[in-house]
Amino acid sequence: MYATSTRPDLSQKLGFKGGKFPLPYGPADGDAGMKANIEHVKRMREAVGPDFPLMIDCYMALTVSYTVELARRIDREVPGGVKWIEEFLPPDQYDGYAEVKEKVGGLVMLTTGEHEYTRWGYRLLLEKKCADVLQPDITWVGGLTEARRIVALAASFDIPVIPHGSSVYSYHLQFANVNCPMGELIVLAPEADRVWPLFGDLFTDEPMPVDGYVTLTDKPGFGVTLNKEKLNLVRPYPRTVKSFEEIQAKLDAQTPDQAAWLQKAKTHIPVGQGFPVKK
Repeated sequence: MYATSTRPDLSQKLGFKGGKFPLPYGPADGDAGMKANIEHVKRMREAVGPDFPLMIDCYMALTVSYTVELARRIDREVPGGVKWIEEFLPPDQYDGYAEVKEKVGGLVMLTTGEHEYTRWGYRLLLEKKCADVLQPDITWVGGLTEARRIVALAASFDIPVIPHGSSVYSYHLQFANVNCPMGELIVLAPEADRVWPLFGDLFTDEPMPVDGYVTLTDKPGFGVTLNKEKLNLVRPYPRTVKSFEEIQAKLDAQTPDQAAWLQKAKTHIPVGQGFPVKK
């Protein structure tokens, strides 16, 4: 499992197997910003050593030409480089992603998908050869059912899937599919020096990584329990029906008896009335 934070060196100390970090500058900062970005990548690499995987999260902030130059300069100027450059363009720029991959795909892996929300968008990413890795967020693509379809679709193109965040929801998907090789944990601590549950107090037992690995239980469903005490869950409106039996009784009262309905129809609709009758 890798961690996303501003401090990959702290992620390494926490036991993670890789670290992802953002760039401080973008195209609007010109050549000086590009130079500063390269220096930043160098510092990140020096802080973790040559063998710790590093990834860059661009969060839709770059352009085609900027990404191409960035990838080429990292390859030339940063010993050890980075494992991948992520989501460097807005999600619908399929041709732009394909162009970047065509120009620098051999130098660094290119990834995207966090802000793609349907299987049809992922099909375009795959058919246009836009990325080396797809990164759907399980809570944004319609849940585990739709995510399974995306993983199966990617498998037919020999493309791995590494879900964005999603915690316990992505963990179950990754355990069940061989083309989901790694998990992500977003480090939410202000100083990036501690691991917090992604969903905060929502669950009492959200699984947390230890030394870069996470273990799931055999509890039903996703194996987590709502933290009812912390959440102070209340119904916005009172329940008017309190049991399944009462619901069924209501439905039965509203559903006419079939024999009675047929008799009523026979009484009120004489043969041929309202319908053409062939003589």
